[in-house]
Amino acid sequence: MHNIAERGKQASVDGFAHEHIAAGILMKKYQNVSLVDLPLSPYDIIIVRKTADNNEDIIRAQVKTATQSVPFTGGGRGGVDRTYKSDVKTYTQSTATSDVVIGVHPIGNNAFELYFVPTILIEELNQKSISINKIKDLKENYTILENCKNREIVIDKCREYGILSSKSDYSF
Repeated sequence: MHNIAERGKQASVDGFAHEHIAAGILMKKYQNVSLVDLPLSPYDIIIVRKTADNNEDIIRAQVKTATQSVPFTGGGRGGVDRTYKSDVKTYTQSTATSDVVIGVHPIGNNAFELYFVPTILIEELNQKSISINKIKDLKENYTILENCKNREIVIDKCREYGILSSKSDYSF
């Protein structure tokens, strides 16, 4: 029991740390980045960037720890906090809840890779997670991050990368 509780605590600490790590990396690139301090929010980070026409584009990002795969679900609790004390239920990320899931993949001692998985892609895949081996082209792909709300670009690029079948009919 003690071991399970410790793993749950460590997973929680890792999750919070990975949110800060992702926010820090993104802040160095985009500057106007903030952690969301709302306990029931389905996203962890807001990225505000200027577009070519000088408007603001706001990207809602959910951060997930990605050891072998990037999970797309939220609302669940593990370890010692796995008993629900509210009416919060698990859900799969979608365009209604966030714009992108950022998988933080630890690659060594204090070194990390970011995988940007648009929720448009998550809806097309219709699954709960994806192996990082299948989304290598999304690793630190800032073009995908910046266009994560553009359905045509996401679908076309994910076909090109082999993440989505080129034979499937994805509506724009």
